[in-house]
Amino acid sequence: MNKRRSAILVLEDGRTFHGESYGSVGETFGEAVFNTGMTGYQETLTDPSYHRQVVVQTAPHIGNTGVNGEDDESDRIWVAGYVVRDPARIGSNWRATGGLEDRLGVEGVVGIAGVDTRALTRHLRERGAMRVGISSVEDDPRALLERVRQSPQMVGADLSAEVSTAAPYVVEAEGEHRYTVAALDLGIKRNVPRRLAARGVTTHVLPAGSTIDDLLATGADAVFFSPGPGDPATADGPVALAREVLSRRIPLFGICFGSQILGRALGFGTYKLGYGHRGINQPVLDRATGKVEVTSHNHGFAVAWPGRGDGPAGAVVPDQVIETEFGGVQVSHVCLNDNVVEGLRAVDVPAFTVQYHPEAAAGPHDADYLFDRFAELIEGRGPDGQPGAGRNHSEGRTNA
Repeated sequence: MNKRRSAILVLEDGRTFHGESYGSVGETFGEAVFNTGMTGYQETLTDPSYHRQVVVQTAPHIGNTGVNGEDDESDRIWVAGYVVRDPARIGSNWRATGGLEDRLGVEGVVGIAGVDTRALTRHLRERGAMRVGISSVEDDPRALLERVRQSPQMVGADLSAEVSTAAPYVVEAEGEHRYTVAALDLGIKRNVPRRLAARGVTTHVLPAGSTIDDLLATGADAVFFSPGPGDPATADGPVALAREVLSRRIPLFGICFGSQILGRALGFGTYKLGYGHRGINQPVLDRATGKVEVTSHNHGFAVAWPGRGDGPAGAVVPDQVIETEFGGVQVSHVCLNDNVVEGLRAVDVPAFTVQYHPEAAAGPHDADYLFDRFAELIEGRGPDGQPGAGRNHSEGRTNA
């Protein structure tokens, strides 16, 4: 265990918490958000969607199972800072290859422990996500507050290119190859191509700045837009690419940030949630089946549905179809906590999205069926299993 030093956490509204250093000693800034997951802290830390965010864990005990070399969702820790209440003194698990605090220290992640995370979370729920600073080298909250207020905000942040792969790579299908998918990496997690591979899909993961020609050169049967960090209102390049894919009627599936990109491509706006959805226990209604799923979320922005203003207030009209440049669009999934739109289904082109994570690691796995829906879409049966414009009904495509 590292020797602890005193540390402070200061929110941009001046609220201050005192604790001890956890991980690397130093100073960091970002957007303060909270994650309600009781497990999966290693997957959270290595999720690129947390780039430039300081994550507050609401579960009181963190680090109990240590860390290992198998559960990372990317090749590094992406969080800007880490806040826990009671860090484990000793990690214990047969798969562990090291301790969490040591891993944070090696990767230079500044954290704070001994904080009343319940009080901090309640504050963020009431006041909204906001900028924050953590320091184990500064003992004057007023001085740190000044630097917090000078740090960049998440609104207007264009971050996907900062977390995307620098070069294309391929994840091969398991067993018999069925389809090829071109995945635009806006902050992809490793479990996405793994879940596709389990269904016989070979995935070509491409950089965020890829063009339609880059996607077509893979010989893809379909396109996937990944999760990622930042404000979707800034992602004009991926939006233009999504419009190209839609116009060619290539089957398209988007998750989280990718869902917001597709929403913009269809002509809808996006807005920032008060404090976002982050955790592995969010209830979502699948309107196609009527089933309620327990799902994993990590998003601070959402798609604005017409007539609802810049927020979630007001019910989504059942079976309402909004006409767009690419035909009709329906809301496919809704969050039951706050009525936020959690998925879109295009009626006239082969495209659908969800704003949560069916690839969830460490779980839950209620939404894993959505990768089957994607396979059905490629095969030409539509995102709900019904006949539609998919692999065998496409127009204007070039495919190797």
